[in-house]
Amino acid sequence: MESGLKSVAFHTLGCKLNFAETSTIARQLTDAGYKKVSFDDAANVFVINTCSVTENADKECKLIVKRALKANPDGLVVIIGCYAQLKPEEISEIEGVDLVLGAKEKFNILSYLNDLEKSENLAEVHSCEIEETDFFIGSYSIGDRTRAFLKVQDGCDYKCTYCTIPLARGISRSDTVENVIKNASEIASQDIKEIVLTGVNIGDYGKGEFGNKRHEHTFLDLVKELNMVDGIERIRISSIEPNLLKDETIDLVSTSKSFVPHFHIPLQSGSDEVLKKMKRRYLTKLYRNRVSKIREVMPDACIGVDVIVGFPGETEEEFMKTYQFLNELPISYLHVFTYSERENTEAAAMQGIVPVVERKKRNKMLRILSEKKKMAFYQTQLGKTLPVLWEHENKDGLMYGFTENYVRVHKPFDALSINKIELVKLDKIEADGTVSILAAFDAFLAKA
Repeated sequence: MESGLKSVAFHTLGCKLNFAETSTIARQLTDAGYKKVSFDDAANVFVINTCSVTENADKECKLIVKRALKANPDGLVVIIGCYAQLKPEEISEIEGVDLVLGAKEKFNILSYLNDLEKSENLAEVHSCEIEETDFFIGSYSIGDRTRAFLKVQDGCDYKCTYCTIPLARGISRSDTVENVIKNASEIASQDIKEIVLTGVNIGDYGKGEFGNKRHEHTFLDLVKELNMVDGIERIRISSIEPNLLKDETIDLVSTSKSFVPHFHIPLQSGSDEVLKKMKRRYLTKLYRNRVSKIREVMPDACIGVDVIVGFPGETEEEFMKTYQFLNELPISYLHVFTYSERENTEAAAMQGIVPVVERKKRNKMLRILSEKKKMAFYQTQLGKTLPVLWEHENKDGLMYGFTENYVRVHKPFDALSINKIELVKLDKIEADGTVSILAAFDAFLAKA
């Protein structure tokens, strides 16, 4: 295959970590002579980076394959990511798929493409045993959006009973502090204003940093080092387990010039009994203490929460414990997931299955609560003067951006504001759930 004559398109499903890895793989291919094009163009190669957290993610993969083949029926379709590691044979039977690469093989995609041709036979599968995935490949996204996702950790040693991620990504392992700093500096040199630290379990950072299971460094060590890097205006911590979010880290963020006051902390259930069945490593008392600590030192911090509804054995009473717990907590928004059975997990064999209709009902209740929480949080920010990082998209004459504490703001589109951080005064919550700014104040700042 003459790679210099080929075009490649990418589509990413799932988490920020996947986006970081897609971007790194894209750079590998463009460095080798491929031309990166839109996924709706007639590309020679389509790379789909998959997720397998929910059943819907698996189904979505099939829809994306159809979309690729619609753009170019002769295009080569390559599937990578968590779904590809967990169910490679299943994917190989999807019509139009040509190549399936597992967790280890995806970073060597170029070598597999060299001799690949479109075929009506089942797709080629190259997938290792997950135990072989004990190395770390540094990744970061760049050029795709206003902020960059920087991968600092991969894999997980936790044994949560509902989760397949350890089966898809392997053991917990980390990048070296030196390489994280190098990548962060490279990102900053590209005039990217915000870096989001990503991983499967970033609070476990340091384990496997030099190919062993010891913690050579901690997440706090990493935060301290990144805090001293020049040129990075904003650093955002993605999802971090409550038992791994230490007081010292919260205190550092509260005084940092670059780390922003925004935390996303998985809860999963507000019932201690359900948490035990999930084999989570904390109970609600610890979680409440984490939120209280953040509010104590950063009253305006944004706090997001992951929660799962319909876990086996979650009775109406247990669900209402979750609802009341979240209702009382001073949090800012929820990401609500409906439990779905996953093969090779303990939870799939548990008693007390919650009917799907009931799962959906509970999901809706928490999504409504999330909207109330977000609006209440936004309300506390009105009238404040805050820095906003503006994004590049023009949506019906408006541009959008986020404050440091994750309030989504809009103003009339102005190309000169793209990728700029501007001080604005938050005015009111609009019908679309975003916050408008005082135009007069914004215009004054533009002239200043």
